[in-house]
Amino acid sequence: MLSFTGRNDEDAIIRGIESGGRERPVYEKKLYAHFLYFVRQGMLKYRLPEEDCASAYSDTIITVISAIASGTFEGRSSLKSYAFQIFMNKCVDLVRKETTKKNTVHQTASISSMVMELPDRARNAVQQLIARNERSFVWQKLEEIGEKCKQMLLLFEDNYSDKEIAALMHYSSADVVKTSRLRCIEKLKEKIAGSNSTYE
Repeated sequence: MLSFTGRNDEDAIIRGIESGGRERPVYEKKLYAHFLYFVRQGMLKYRLPEEDCASAYSDTIITVISAIASGTFEGRSSLKSYAFQIFMNKCVDLVRKETTKKNTVHQTASISSMVMELPDRARNAVQQLIARNERSFVWQKLEEIGEKCKQMLLLFEDNYSDKEIAALMHYSSADVVKTSRLRCIEKLKEKIAGSNSTYE
């Protein structure tokens, strides 16, 4: 049983995610559990509901995993400091958004602008891929990343929540769906980038 308690253990998590392969999901789960106490700190500091802080934390972990996997996390600060700063920024964004709602009597927004405000980076990534590429081309690449990934991304595009997808696809939790979706999006991006097209 792996146990993580200090800086050396954070280094082990980083190496585990960087290495990829079958062990990567294990280290992603360890990362999620490692800083879970951030949620309580966010609730106390910003007086946010637990559900909002938990959502901000999940988005934080997805961002951190993406940064480690892509190499953009350079280790100039500790993993804890890096993750904590991202989490606090997301909490501040939630507070600002709530303040704006309270101070605005009439709010009108198009569906597209509402979607852009969603904290889930994965939703934005899926939409960007579809916007930049012909739908038929994206569909072809979806076929290449595996049935499970294809099903998950299509359900997400159809506005199923992470909780609903977890139930439909028999995942243990909505948070596991989020991290799994991130990996699926990375696969899809690689397929598109590796094609002979001029798509980004």
